[in-house]
Amino acid sequence: MTDVVDSDELLRRIQRARSWAGREEQAWKARSEELKTADPDSSRDAELRGHTYEAVRRTLDEIVSPGGHDNTHG
Repeated sequence: MTDVVDSDELLRRIQRARSWAGREEQAWKARSEELKTADPDSSRDAELRGHTYEAVRRTLDEIVSPGGHDNTHG
């Protein structure tokens, strides 16, 4: 059974998830750079994971601040 939470708690949870996704995004993108020369296949996998976390972070950004983000990459 799920707990009922108020809007402030929901916002805090979303912000924590957004921060986590941002950290994961940076970690995977850094890992991709580290592997570029030595293991190109793993580098591509890490880059894809980084982009996945970026999509999650950007989605949560839009939930927290609707319309505050443009459609450009970055």
